[in-house]
Amino acid sequence: MSTATKPKKKAGGVKLQPLGDRVVVEREESEEKTAGGIVLPDTAKDKPSRGTVVAIGDGRLLDDGSRGKLQVKVGDKVLFTSYAPEAITVNDQELLLMREEDILAVIE
Repeated sequence: MSTATKPKKKAGGVKLQPLGDRVVVEREESEEKTAGGIVLPDTAKDKPSRGTVVAIGDGRLLDDGSRGKLQVKVGDKVLFTSYAPEAITVNDQELLLMREEDILAVIE
């Protein structure tokens, strides 16, 4: 079973292609102010557990040797568990590498 070709994230000339059932997500920016108008310093901000998928792997290798299709695609806005992703930095851009199973939902 073949999968569709997926665009690769280019970050300053670096191509990032995750393997297997892994996906690369760019985290959304956290809020700068509270609802009451108080400006938050970086240390007090909660890191959001949502972001946009920027690259996906080929899918999980199944017992019969074929690849299972991923449920997410590049450009999907997703909600993920906060403990799961591995933070990586590519040319001063923070990206998250995680397994597809760590994604909880697609936001439409």
